[in-house]
Amino acid sequence: MRRAHGGPYGDNASGRLTAVLGPTNTGKTHLAVERMLGHRTGMIGCPLRLLAREIYDRTVAVRGSGQVALITGEERVVPERPHYWVCTVESMPLDQRVEFLAVDEIQLAADPERGHVFTDRILRARGLSETMFLGAGTMAPLLSRLVSGLEFINRPRFSTLSHTGAHKIMRLPRRSAVVAFSVSEVYRIAELLRRFRGGAAVVMGALSPRTRNAQVALYQAGEVDYLVATDAIGMGLNLALDHVAFAGASKYDGREARELSPAEVAQIAGRAGRHTRHGTFGTTLNAPAFEPEVVSAVEDHLFKPVRTLFWRNADLDLSSLPALLRSLEAPPPVRELMRPRETEDVASLRALAALPDIAVMASGHDTVSLLWDVCRIPDFRKTMADAHFQLLATIFRHLMSGEGLLPKAWVERMVDQLDRSEGDIDSLATRIAHVRTWNYIAQRPRWVADPRALRERARAIEDKLSDALHERLTQRFVDRKTTRLTRRMRESESLIAAIKRSGEVVVEGEYVGQLLGFDLVPDDAETWREGRALRAAVRSALAPEIRKRAGSLVSDEDEAFTLATDGTVSWRDAPVARLARGAQSLSPGLKLLVGDLVEDASRRRVEQKLSTWLAGHIAEVLAPLWRAREAGLVGAARGLVFQLAEGFGCVVRQAVSQQIDALEDSDRKSLAALGIRLGRDTVFLAALLKPKPIALRGLLWCVANGALPLKAPNGRVSLAVDPALSEGFIAATGYRQVGPLLIRVDMFERFTAELRRRARRGPVAPDAALLNIAGCTATNFEGVAQALGYRREETEDGIVYVAPQPQRAARRRKPRRQTRTSTASPFAVLDTLKRSGR
Repeated sequence: MRRAHGGPYGDNASGRLTAVLGPTNTGKTHLAVERMLGHRTGMIGCPLRLLAREIYDRTVAVRGSGQVALITGEERVVPERPHYWVCTVESMPLDQRVEFLAVDEIQLAADPERGHVFTDRILRARGLSETMFLGAGTMAPLLSRLVSGLEFINRPRFSTLSHTGAHKIMRLPRRSAVVAFSVSEVYRIAELLRRFRGGAAVVMGALSPRTRNAQVALYQAGEVDYLVATDAIGMGLNLALDHVAFAGASKYDGREARELSPAEVAQIAGRAGRHTRHGTFGTTLNAPAFEPEVVSAVEDHLFKPVRTLFWRNADLDLSSLPALLRSLEAPPPVRELMRPRETEDVASLRALAALPDIAVMASGHDTVSLLWDVCRIPDFRKTMADAHFQLLATIFRHLMSGEGLLPKAWVERMVDQLDRSEGDIDSLATRIAHVRTWNYIAQRPRWVADPRALRERARAIEDKLSDALHERLTQRFVDRKTTRLTRRMRESESLIAAIKRSGEVVVEGEYVGQLLGFDLVPDDAETWREGRALRAAVRSALAPEIRKRAGSLVSDEDEAFTLATDGTVSWRDAPVARLARGAQSLSPGLKLLVGDLVEDASRRRVEQKLSTWLAGHIAEVLAPLWRAREAGLVGAARGLVFQLAEGFGCVVRQAVSQQIDALEDSDRKSLAALGIRLGRDTVFLAALLKPKPIALRGLLWCVANGALPLKAPNGRVSLAVDPALSEGFIAATGYRQVGPLLIRVDMFERFTAELRRRARRGPVAPDAALLNIAGCTATNFEGVAQALGYRREETEDGIVYVAPQPQRAARRRKPRRQTRTSTASPFAVLDTLKRSGR
């Protein structure tokens, strides 16, 4: 079997082997570049051409252009005697020996399309003195099995990454990136941001590096505060992002639409926050929310380890087409490796081998090798496969005829067709993809008569088209009028403001904010604060509308109002007030969100209406508690209901034991009729253990205790303990902490009763029926049982739990009964003699 490519790295080279693993923003790539420059010679393989160009520029700035080579599929800059090689992973010259070698983003070895290339570099590419693999921590277990003598270095993230939930696109914080997974969605969001936020830069994988860099520069310079991108920003772009918002949770991977994995979410979200500046991530309001497990995994950087890598045989048999195809289908040598799905180059090979004339021409080692090289030309255009196959077949036929070169006239004609900068965004992007094909061809030795001239021509056309594409993107997605408006405000000129029926506030015909309820949400908070003329014009325009809205609110039906879990009261989806601490825990106050746009008379009317609605809303959601308060109970029963109200519908039995002991039978019947359960551990209203009452109880507790609104349990039987939830909040929402779980009080009563019942017959062996009552698993049952005093024991039949021994009260000794004896009796005389010692 003869090799088509490859080298002796894995066989002969030796030296220190290091895997530097960690999440994004850990400085792994920077470390590798520093280590490379510490050696006399070095090479680094990058996942993207864009990142390779960035590292090349950095290295040239330190060592000079004469010492650094750049090799990608479309660029080849090789000085006479380079010491350092910066490449894409696919283009690494494996026959070039260097002291230091690094491969970046090695987790891509699990990618179905490109993974086999990364796997090959992990297994075979070595530096003479030092080899460094960079990537995600999920690769550690597999690397330890595949590569012997590997030293692991874990790098923590420099800054924190926190989830902030969903935001409307129009309410995203400045310096945000919105990530979408289709070109049409990128355009839609960018258009929206242009209309309401002045514009956005656009980054997509289909853009050339020059266009992407120009768009990023637009964002970095502060000309726009938003960036809309595909997952192309996940690698190779270092941006000053504060927040990443996902407009979707699934992507099309070339074969099918699938959900993003937690690791993929982290790779993209990790662009937020650079170095020590913290970052946040979330979703847009219309996108599906991330599951709690995904959020936790991303924030804590804990992901399932990679179990298999994609592998393709690199020792190819080029003696014939059937032999080449057989060698490409060779099975992996170990179980941790698996063959990829049919890659683009193999699909091209099969298509061309099926053509009779090409099958005849590719009959020996040299011609089979040439055909394989042709089939490895990437389909940058991402066109229909047949069009790409036809181009490859034409190229091979030309190379097999005449002088063995592509005809000069044909190449010039093909390239000339692309040298046009007119057209829309999609037309320019398509031409750039075509030019990238010729850039790739120009890097192949002995395919064209003058490869240098072709490289220069193709590069010049790509730069020209890239500049035109950047211009089109900026024209379409950046509103230059906003810049002019800002300049006029800074000059304090008199501005004309107006309000549209939709609530949009415009100044000089330019959108400046949205009137939500009685408050203005400015498009640019900084400009709003600094623009006095703008604020004066807006207030003048809004005064009649504000008075009109106040009248509409006062006369509106209850259905127009809602209370959010964060304590915000909204009127027709517009926030108008927020709950505040009141005189009683079940009667909170209100803080109006009306700014200084509402007159005092309108403010009082609005506040009265909202207070009346809020009292009725609380009484409706907590109706069982209100019925108990108004049931006319007396004595101990009345006191018990008062304690329940103070506890938001739930109170520990021990705290009200005196009232319970004082209850008459009639009181107990009355309480039962009201839905009040006197549990062994807790007294509670069962009807308030549903999601809506629980959420309101939690909110009211937070307001009464001056705490930030916390996310209340959703009514589940149990859930894992959250350190952010205080003991008072847990009790107020109807839960009880038992070891690692919060268990709803009604199910806690059932669970403990069943435990006691089983324990009376002996040690308890947990089964599905018992676990289901408390909603716990066999894993966390132990913690729950131990918290209840049960002791774990291992027996021949398995693990059982022994109930705690009841504490017996100490037996009181009865005092010895004193018998009065007459002093005249013989016994009294005898006793007197004994004491006197006679």
